Formats: sequence, C-alpha cells, structure tokens
Amino acid sequence: MPLQKNQILTLRIERLSSDGSGVAHSADGEAVFVPGTAPGDEARVRIVKDCGRYAFGILDELLTPYLHQQLVDEIELLDGAAEEFDLDKVLRGELSPVFFGSALTNFGVEPFLENFLRLTPTPLARVDSLTGETVDPCRDEFSAFIFKIQANMNKAHRDRIAFMRICSGKFERGMEAYHVQEGKNIKLATGTQLMAQDRAIVDEAYAGDIIGLFDPGIFSIGDTLCTGKKKVQFAGIPTFSPEHFARIEQKDTMKRKQFVKGMEQIAQEGAIQIFREVGGGMEEVVVGVVGVLQLEVLEYRLNTEYNVEIRMQQLPFEQLRWVQNDPDTYNLRDLDLTSDTKAVEDMKGNRLLLFTSDWAVRWAETHNESLQLSEFGNI
Repeated sequence: MPLQKNQILTLRIERLSSDGSGVAHSADGEAVFVPGTAPGDEARVRIVKDCGRYAFGILDELLTPYLHQQLVDEIELLDGAAEEFDLDKVLRGELSPVFFGSALTNFGVEPFLENFLRLTPTPLARVDSLTGETVDPCRDEFSAFIFKIQANMNKAHRDRIAFMRICSGKFERGMEAYHVQEGKNIKLATGTQLMAQDRAIVDEAYAGDIIGLFDPGIFSIGDTLCTGKKKVQFAGIPTFSPEHFARIEQKDTMKRKQFVKGMEQIAQEGAIQIFREVGGGMEEVVVGVVGVLQLEVLEYRLNTEYNVEIRMQQLPFEQLRWVQNDPDTYNLRDLDLTSDTKAVEDMKGNRLLLFTSDWAVRWAETHNESLQLSEFGNI
C-alpha cells in the first residue's frame, strides 16, 4: 500500500544514503529517506512525497535525542580535528578523504562505495623516465607497471601473482607485450581480477584498471610492460631505508632450498629487504624492515608456507645508506669507516652501508669526500 502525503510514521533509521539522509523502511518494506537523521535514531516522520518504491519524509519529532546528540558531538569533534574536504587537494595528493563505517554491521559501506566512484579521478598521465615526456592514458599503445607481488595466494598451487596497473591503451588476454627490464617480448596469457577470495578471468582492461598476472618469477616491483615501436619506461618505486635489522639463518641446513626460496619470494613482494656480505651467499643473511612486526611475520610465513624454522638475532644497526659511486672504480674496502659500520649488498648487487648511529653516518661522509650516499634506492 503506497504511503500518503502527510502520513505520520514511527521509523528507526538504519543507515545513511549517499547524500547524508537517513534511510528507514516502512512496514511494507518501502525505503524512506529522512534528512537530518542518523543510524540508530528512532523518529516520527511526516511523508512529503511517495515515489512508489521509495518515499521522502521530514523529521517531525526525534524520539531518541540523546543518540542524535551523541552523533552531532562526534561529528563536531571530527570537524575540529580534520581538514576541510577539498577535492583539488585530494587530486594533487595533498589530502586524503576518510570514511567511517563498519563492514561487519554494513554501516556506511554503500555511501563509501558511491562516493569512491564519484571522487575517483580519471587515470592520470605518467612520466616516461627515458624521455621525460608524459604518457597519455588515452593513447592506443599499451603500457603498464608492476606495483605489487604476492606469493602463495593459493597455498595448494604455490602460485605467485604480480599486480599490474594499466597506464595507457588496452589489455587483451593472450596479447604480447615488451618487458622493458628483461628486454624481450612476453605473452600475457591470463589476466585475473580479485575480489576478496573470488577470482575472475579478465579478457579486456583499460587505463586505470588493476589486474593480476601469473608470475613464474620474471616480474619485479617497478617493472614496465609496453607495446608499440616507441618503448616507454616508468620510474621505479622508491625503496625506503629500513630501521630494524636482524641476522637470519635456517635451523635445519637440509632445508636450504626452501629457506632461499622463501626469503627471495618474500623479499620480492617488498615486505622485507635482504642483504648479504659483499660477494657472499644465502647461508646467512641480514634482513631489514621498517617495523619490528615484519620480522614476526617473516618468521611465521617461513614456518607455515615453506616449512622452515629460523634463528633470528637482532642487530644494533639503525641507519642504512645506498652507495651511489660506480662499483667498478670505487672500492668499499678503501673507505675510512667506524669499526661498527658494515658493508653489504642487496639481491640486485647494489652496495650499501649499515650504520649504528647518525654519528657513524656523519663520520663516513666527512672522512670520505668522494663517497656518495642515498637514503633511498629503487626496487
């Protein structure tokens, strides 16, 4: 039975709509939009317009004013603590919008998804690091870069997925693309789209889309894929300097193969950084992480995913610097360093120095005038 104009209903507000109005349902299941109310409010509502499957009402009396006042107070607190929303700043990367809700109780999920679609900008042009020119996302030639790698997403198959963001052109399943870092063409046999635990095969994708590619071990974070006569290459993703270090070795020497595979795969995901003695092997490695929790995650994953138990010894290093000098002409053994400074190399052969304090860093810089150090490296 349709609702009548000026009809009075007592409703309980269930959620918010995308414009901030409270949403309730009548006894017949018809949705009623009521501005000025919030989830949890119980209100007496006057119907002003019925549209068949939904209706609009106005607040006649709030029956739970204490809950409404609590919401108003919390919103005022957020208004005072947060910056005013500015879409231009969001698009420039100077401001991040924050949404509040609960997926468990299905509160705020729909408004978030609707506003996410409304606020999300069109794909932005990226810069070709070879020429300095921007790559138009609307151009016909395909280009993309790998920004994340995840191993063992399906433990039964030990699979490895490389996540790729398309920057221009069109992806088609089975197409060939040029892998810039490898210097050869590869076939992109299958694209995968993931939503929670569900997977779907992707036949086509366009600029701005993110798809997963099966990775047999050929991709690294920051790799570029492209088509066309004119090759492009996007800048690598910066590697931030770790703040915590530990020496790692396997307990069972018979499981060396699993240990090496696990360490390398987890490092390729970007979760940890692996260092070893210059010219040394993987029998004993130094692991660098940004947070201590990552060391616990490493130990857990090696045990559960690779069946490897490890010994872990915390190291006193606090600072790490990449050596920018030419490795063919600059010998680290000739440097004047403090006794507790350690020279290592990463998995790609880049040379680094580990320091125990800021003072040790300054010593290295002041006593070695030609030494060039950087706090960041490229993956």
